[in-house]
Amino acid sequence: MPKPHGGRLIDRVLSGERRERALEESKELQKIVISSELVRDIENIAYGVFSSLEGFLGQEDYLSVLGNKRLANDLPWTIPILLDVSRREATGMSVGDDVALVTEDDRPVAVMHIEEKYGFDKMELAQQVFGTTDVGHPGVAKAFNMKDLLLGGKIDLINELEDAFYKYRLKPIETRILFREKGWRTIVGFQTRNVPHLGHEYVQKTALTFVDGVFINPVIGRKKRGDFKDEIILETYDALINHYYLKDNAVLAVLETEMRYAGPYEAIFHAIVRKNFGCTHFIVGRDHAGVGKYYKPYAAQEIFDEFPDLGINPLFFTAFFYCKKCGGVENERTCPHGEAHRINFSGTEIREMFLRGEKPPQQLMRPEVAEIVLKWKDPFVD
Repeated sequence: MPKPHGGRLIDRVLSGERRERALEESKELQKIVISSELVRDIENIAYGVFSSLEGFLGQEDYLSVLGNKRLANDLPWTIPILLDVSRREATGMSVGDDVALVTEDDRPVAVMHIEEKYGFDKMELAQQVFGTTDVGHPGVAKAFNMKDLLLGGKIDLINELEDAFYKYRLKPIETRILFREKGWRTIVGFQTRNVPHLGHEYVQKTALTFVDGVFINPVIGRKKRGDFKDEIILETYDALINHYYLKDNAVLAVLETEMRYAGPYEAIFHAIVRKNFGCTHFIVGRDHAGVGKYYKPYAAQEIFDEFPDLGINPLFFTAFFYCKKCGGVENERTCPHGEAHRINFSGTEIREMFLRGEKPPQQLMRPEVAEIVLKWKDPFVD
């Protein structure tokens, strides 16, 4: 099992007397109201999901990530984790101050120790992270809507907020123990934001032929319009695992963070996160974390050549499809038959089938999975 990114699993969770003292002191601190996405970022920092980060990026790390795709200490890192505030919110805040980070309904989440306060160029952020400044890209649109200043500094978590997916949460310290208890020495992580079709199952089971276990780790959080709702993703994966996987070969747990749709740079980020959970391998498919036509189909695979020191092994898969003549799921390197014999795993076409109330054929999706989606009146994010 690999060491966490940076060599140690970060723990910024307060407990016992330290937590009680911080909770009491937070009542007297200046407050910053944070979104639900930032709440999850804070929890991911505190529990080591985002190791080696201990807080929100300071300016040196921020500029290094944008320019070099590494932290200032040369550790690979591709997605800046940021806390933005308005100039009005920042009034009276100085380096060395502590501030309370609270939810919109005033529940305390964490205390932040301000180490830096700095401005940034939103155009540069968009171009360097997403490769475009087109506001049609959801990540760019969000970047342009950020507030004017960034705060950098370590955080201490004082409250973990439960939600509808709490039972699916496993922290890195827990997955590492679980994998050891199962006797897994090699673990492949699988990233998804969709309900599973037969192509996904094919990829996971192909990987299982040479690793001990698969860690199915759906992203749960803010997504773009037209993506599947979180509840459906989890319910369908439960059904797939219960009906079609050996009991001790698969673990399902959520990664609660927003999709950023940063294509190749998000693929590296996703690999780092799964390394922190204890994975030795990470599946990277066609157009990983992509959106629209912003990235080349295999850009997310090619970028791994730039990070030989990542510490997790990528597994690359080409486009796959159901071949009626072969009688199973195949890919471009295994099937000699032409397009006339192929049924492609098109997410767009599968979504359109569900919108029409149609059940995808068994060559595309397990019936137990399709039936769960069809029972929902509206299975997609509005």
